[in-house]
Amino acid sequence: MFYNTLMNYISEIPKLTANAVNLLLRVVRFAAIVFAFFLLYRLLLEQFFDGSKEIIPLLLLWIISSYIVIPKVHHFLANYYLPNYFVGRIRSPSGLLSDPVNIAIIGDGKKLHEAMNKAGWSKAEKLTPLTFVKTAWASVTGKSYPSAPVGNMYLFNRRHDFAYQIEVGGSPDSRHHIRFWKTPKKWFLPGGHEADWLAAATFDTHVGIKIATGQLDHFIHEDIDVERDFVVDSLKKTGQVKNVEIVEHFTTAFHDRNNGGDRIKTDGSLPFIHLKK
Repeated sequence: MFYNTLMNYISEIPKLTANAVNLLLRVVRFAAIVFAFFLLYRLLLEQFFDGSKEIIPLLLLWIISSYIVIPKVHHFLANYYLPNYFVGRIRSPSGLLSDPVNIAIIGDGKKLHEAMNKAGWSKAEKLTPLTFVKTAWASVTGKSYPSAPVGNMYLFNRRHDFAYQIEVGGSPDSRHHIRFWKTPKKWFLPGGHEADWLAAATFDTHVGIKIATGQLDHFIHEDIDVERDFVVDSLKKTGQVKNVEIVEHFTTAFHDRNNGGDRIKTDGSLPFIHLKK
């Protein structure tokens, strides 16, 4: 009996060690966040409060807090209070729930690209520091940038495979846009439905500073079902669609906000677009 008890204890040592390591990593992450806020105060805020009010420290404060510290805080907390499985919403790089998944595609990638191009959509470039600056400049100056990138969003724990958009008014400041993700093999949606691609479509109304994140970003139109239907209609007109099956109440109809604080509402229906072979 003593031997069995001893062996059971020994077998638990790896688990105890792993738990201790995970706890230590959590403590280290939390300490890093606290230290980052301390540095922000000492290096930037302290200069503001002592009366100098220099613009450069304030600009650095905005950049560091909005693009480094706050996203890290969100990412740290999201690991604990948000589920890590499919809930019909895509996620921001910080791990927060963003826009709903509102379109499903049945068909291969080649046919999907052909249909999107024929429908008048332009494939978006990947987001890089250069394309970000180009997009900001085009928005400010009102210049056209048909292949402007969209922000990185995640589903299945990975970035979208590609995105498409249509400019409105000759500037990326306002645009239709949609992101696509290839579904994993032998993966089923709730209710046993299958799809080759899942997508999230929203309409960008304008560019501004998001209160929820402090970042320069697009604001979206609240009624995302209008954009969902716009995508479906644009693809139907190409002759590349075999049929569209609408699964009503795929999710509960809801009003909510996305990761940037924008209001969103949907009736919960999910169209399954079957492309011709």
